[in-house]
Amino acid sequence: MGNNYKVKTAKQKPKLELKLRKPNIKKRRLSGGKPLKTGKPPDKRILSKAEQLLLRGFVSDLSNVRDDLGEKVRRQTDELKLKSGQLRHGADRQQRSDKRIQKQTDELKLKSGQLRHGAVRQLKSDEHIQILTQAIKSMTNGMFLIDVRKPNFLVVFSNAAFQTMTGYTERELLGRGYFSLRGAKADSGVVAEIKRTIRQGTHFRGEMLGFKRAGQQYWFQLRLAPVCSASGAITHYVGIQTDVTLMWQRDFEIKEQREELLHVTRVGKLAEFVSSLAHEISQPLTAILSYTNAAQRLLADREPQIREILQYINNDDIRATEVIRRLRSLLKRGEPEIKPLDMNALVKDTVVLMTTDATIRNTVLKIKFDARLPLINGDRIQLQQVLLNLISNSFDAMECGPEDRQILINTARRDRDTIAVTVKDTGCGIPTPNMPKLFSRFFTSKSDGLGMGLSISRSIVEGHGGRLDGTNNPGRGATFFFTLPIKQKPAP
Repeated sequence: MGNNYKVKTAKQKPKLELKLRKPNIKKRRLSGGKPLKTGKPPDKRILSKAEQLLLRGFVSDLSNVRDDLGEKVRRQTDELKLKSGQLRHGADRQQRSDKRIQKQTDELKLKSGQLRHGAVRQLKSDEHIQILTQAIKSMTNGMFLIDVRKPNFLVVFSNAAFQTMTGYTERELLGRGYFSLRGAKADSGVVAEIKRTIRQGTHFRGEMLGFKRAGQQYWFQLRLAPVCSASGAITHYVGIQTDVTLMWQRDFEIKEQREELLHVTRVGKLAEFVSSLAHEISQPLTAILSYTNAAQRLLADREPQIREILQYINNDDIRATEVIRRLRSLLKRGEPEIKPLDMNALVKDTVVLMTTDATIRNTVLKIKFDARLPLINGDRIQLQQVLLNLISNSFDAMECGPEDRQILINTARRDRDTIAVTVKDTGCGIPTPNMPKLFSRFFTSKSDGLGMGLSISRSIVEGHGGRLDGTNNPGRGATFFFTLPIKQKPAP
């Protein structure tokens, strides 16, 4: 070819096109858009076909490159728009997320504040509940809670006072049927009334007798009230139990004192009657004594047996007169006549008085004396009254006993300063519940008794500086004994 053009690559074709167009551009810029007029005529060289084909290939390649670039630019533009839209959408989402996070943060802060407030309220509530629980536990009245939904009304709570009152521990009470705490001897009528009250859903109040775990009796006042759930159904009953044993004992003592006062009034009137009667009896006794003395004088040298009988009558008359005299002095509250006494002789005389009664009751009276028993200071009639009362009680105690009825009266020196007189029988003994009130005034186990004998006997013995007591024998029967101080020798 005439021109030395070399075939260019696709990357070099735009440069060739620029080179081809460059002279024309310069000419237009210099001429203001018009072709420059030069002295030389324009080159009217005609391109060869090869050059034209090559040029057309360059132009086609350039067009393809332009289209490819335009397509890439469009794609990149679309991608940029898409990414821009995504970015805007992401920014909106981020903004909404930030708002949602901020809202959640605010809600969390609010809930955190509410939780802190709730925790403070819960703490105060727990403290309040603890104070109430401690207050209930420290109450002096027994308090308990039972579940009435269970058939046995199980105990689900109890305070210390209720545990002390019933004798059960807290562990023993929990889950235990309430009515099993009343004991086997509980009043079935009261128990039925309480159950009926619970089934009806009403209140209960009353006083009743209860039994502790060890069996001791106690009186208590019971108040029951229903406890409802949130739905209004009665699920539990709360009970308050107050020990009123002391009040019952006081009422019983007041009643006893009232009865004793009435009894004392009757006894006082009886004493006046006895005093008057003793005065009336003393006159026929004096007449009997005079008749026996006269009969003894008439039978001075004959009928020795009749004279002996008369002497017995005379002695009993004198003793009866002396007893009546002492009885009148006792009712008049005069001072006792304290003299040196031989207890052996006093016991022997008393046994003689009771011999007839012992024969009638089919009872053997035995005596066992301490021969070296020292003298005591005392009133003969009063001490004989003590012995007569103890022997009479032994007679009565053996009424329902076996045929082998014996009373043993024993005197002995107890120690350096006292002697003891014992009356032992083979009767029925003393019932254990009667032991604490054996010497109480107006207490008697006899249907026709006054309840004064042992009380007066103890007063007499204590007035002599001694002590009277009683106990049951290991086998059968009972033993009463009293001590008296020995008569002190005057100092030289």
